[in-house]
Amino acid sequence: MADEIIDLTRYIKREPASDLSRGSMALWGADGERSGFALPLWRIIHLSQAERGLILWSSIKDPGATAAFVALDLAADPARTEVDTARLPRFGPEDGPSLVDLEADGLVLFLGADDGRIWTLYVDGGTTRTTTLPSTTREDIIFLAGECAGLLFLRELASEVLEGD
Repeated sequence: MADEIIDLTRYIKREPASDLSRGSMALWGADGERSGFALPLWRIIHLSQAERGLILWSSIKDPGATAAFVALDLAADPARTEVDTARLPRFGPEDGPSLVDLEADGLVLFLGADDGRIWTLYVDGGTTRTTTLPSTTREDIIFLAGECAGLLFLRELASEVLEGD
């Protein structure tokens, strides 16, 4: 691995008419230790050819009630945190780690369940893919999602969500 600093701007594609400057990036909900999600999310967004990535949680009792925990948006500032939950697959607390490739609609990864919540990683926007990702790319994304799951559960960042959230 090279010791150079990563230049994110060479990976970010923008339409010429965009109001955002090249290299714009909006991070939402990443205060304190949550900032650790920024790099794995950015890498997942890049690998999946998307524009934004979110760590989401939903209540096991009410799976339709989904909220953003952290969002990284390469196409809008402020970061978009709303999600059409009807497009998301439903995971249960006993499900194992998995990646659902929605092709042009992005991808969803099950991160785990804890304290009555289901945690997922959702990536969407900007992709024109019409086929699933290659297996090596999927493996890299699953590895990076594992980093996010580690932050959530091993560093206990998931416990930051209050019952009222």
